[in-house]
Amino acid sequence: MKFTYLGHASFKVESDGKTVFVDPWLTGPKSPMEVDEVDQADVVIVTHDHGDHGYSEALKICKKTGATFVAINELGLQAKEDGIENVYTLNIGGSVNIDNIVVTMVQAFHSSSTGSPTGVVVKFPSGTFYHAGDTGIFSTMELIGKLYKPDVCLLPIGSYYTMDIQQASMATKLLGPKYVIPMHYNTFPVIQADPEEFKELVRKVSPDTQTRILSPGEKTEI
Repeated sequence: MKFTYLGHASFKVESDGKTVFVDPWLTGPKSPMEVDEVDQADVVIVTHDHGDHGYSEALKICKKTGATFVAINELGLQAKEDGIENVYTLNIGGSVNIDNIVVTMVQAFHSSSTGSPTGVVVKFPSGTFYHAGDTGIFSTMELIGKLYKPDVCLLPIGSYYTMDIQQASMATKLLGPKYVIPMHYNTFPVIQADPEEFKELVRKVSPDTQTRILSPGEKTEI
């Protein structure tokens, strides 16, 4: 799996010849990519309807590439009304197989105006990742780790709206991934965080997990 960090909570993930975008806020202040630069997408996932998670950009990507849109039921229905043809309206606990990409919707503790906020587990033939969306820590993250065994976890660390560094390091311990990538920090003054501090805490509480810190536009292959 190849992860490209697109700033804030936005990622492009490529594996097995497929491309998945999660929360593609490509108009955000940290984004290294514009929608016009997206030339391939198979699945576009939006975890909740807040503006910094790329709903409007997701629609543009889907219309441009023919990608399938995936979101919580109410947001998926809104996407259909907004002109997207290929839509899966999952709810928490549900899964769908989209041409050998299995997308499972899981809970998140946050807020949202259209449906519930969510996280998402994405399983390719060659690996699995978990994008937590915007959330605080919750104990049943341990079950997500046991059920889906994600190789990579993408976790918010910026506090104020989401988990802080200490909570996110404990979430890493609960999930038990091989790799963790911090996100949702340093985009705005209220979510300033030091990813190196997070990396050090993960080293202490989850020593079998490797932390990969990415700058916007940076890629890593796992």
